[in-house]
Amino acid sequence: MSAIALGHFWGIGVGPGPAGYLPLAALSALQQADLIFAPRARSADASVALQCLHGIDIDASRLREIEFNMDPDRSVLQSHYATLAETIAGELRAGRSVAYLTIGDSLTYSTYGYILAALCELLPTLPHRTFPGITSYAAAAAALGWPLGEGKERTLILPCPESPAELQQEIATHDIVVLMKIGHRLPWVLQLLRELDIADYCGFARRIGLPGELLSTDVGALSADASIGYLATMLIRKTPRERRHIP
Repeated sequence: MSAIALGHFWGIGVGPGPAGYLPLAALSALQQADLIFAPRARSADASVALQCLHGIDIDASRLREIEFNMDPDRSVLQSHYATLAETIAGELRAGRSVAYLTIGDSLTYSTYGYILAALCELLPTLPHRTFPGITSYAAAAAALGWPLGEGKERTLILPCPESPAELQQEIATHDIVVLMKIGHRLPWVLQLLRELDIADYCGFARRIGLPGELLSTDVGALSADASIGYLATMLIRKTPRERRHIP
């Protein structure tokens, strides 16, 4: 008896947020997949990735939610990714095709990259394809009408540093800073922007297109509640935008 061919593996970026933020090619793969794995934070009641697919008809029997606990201990995370990769590999070895959802772009600060690397080690001949998605900062810029770079401006995409001094240095050496993974650091980030007197030039977006959405170009007036820093992106400009449309 001949061996069953490996199933196909697809990485699909969804959202962030508004329904419809999904490339047509990725939608086709999603519809073909035998199983769809969707990450869900341990602290959340539902998978945000699945919420981003609202309006798309998907048989619930094909869905598999994966609970994630973003533990700061790297060894715990490595074990988690290895276990998840083994689970997915088992489905692929059985000839089933698998789609793996990730919020935003598939390979921009995404756990999908770890899963793909682990799978390719387990199954070197794995047929796979990654579909690019819409990054959180691109969605934030579009929602706020906030250009991410004009002319020769230099833009830095940065996971939030651990201290105000580090962030201040990055702001000083770049025209625009896209701040991701803010979380509980939001209160001191807001305080720093006010101290630097640049809050009026900045934009903030949280849970775009989802319940609890918050969009603001009046960053100086934002609450310092740390809880709104999750699933959030800050767009920082250190000088006023140049008015290029005037002759």
